[in-house]
Amino acid sequence: MEGTTVLVVDDEAKILEIVKTYLQRDGYTAFTAQTGAQAMSVMRDYPVSMLILDLMLPDMTGEEICRAVREQSEMPIIMMTAKTDEESVIGGLRLGADDYVTKPFSPRQLMARVSAALRRSRVGGPPVDTSLRGLHLDEKNRRVSKDGKVVRLTPSEYRILALLMSTPHKIFTRDEIIYAIKPDDYDGFDRTIDTHIKNLRHKIEDDLKSPRYVVTMHGFGYRYGDRQ
Repeated sequence: MEGTTVLVVDDEAKILEIVKTYLQRDGYTAFTAQTGAQAMSVMRDYPVSMLILDLMLPDMTGEEICRAVREQSEMPIIMMTAKTDEESVIGGLRLGADDYVTKPFSPRQLMARVSAALRRSRVGGPPVDTSLRGLHLDEKNRRVSKDGKVVRLTPSEYRILALLMSTPHKIFTRDEIIYAIKPDDYDGFDRTIDTHIKNLRHKIEDDLKSPRYVVTMHGFGYRYGDRQ
């Protein structure tokens, strides 16, 4: 996500370091803050695209920051919290948070949630209308065609293709793809993603041995577009 700036707010330096490292590895620009005051200062001075926010800070609560941000911005907000009770989570979501992770959390799962939240935040913008060598995706009408002929995809296959086409040549990890197609039942060990990719390729690729639309980046994940 070149050009996407994420602010991570947590009073634990180790958590900030880990999350920042993962964000930068995935191509994001990352800022960190250990207090609410620092977070508000960063958001005044820089064009932040997304907020990852701990609910328990030394000077302000995460809920207070979330409320202040929502008065000025619709940027995606993911809460990080050690509070596992349902009322705390529901309260944060009602204030305008888009998602949450409970501590301790998997950094890989957090990155998948970051990618999904950013993608959902673009839904209100212009619909994706993308073509590549005869393959065409019309997101407004949720239709895929190849060489002018409609390709019938399952909902999961469509979501995978739409995700990959949303940012051509960006490598999406398996975790990001899994979370995008079933965010309410996330399981980083779910191997059914391989079956979805295989079935999708059978429907859109001319040569399964050398795919040109859904390309495997061994050891990393998948991306849309020819190999570079």
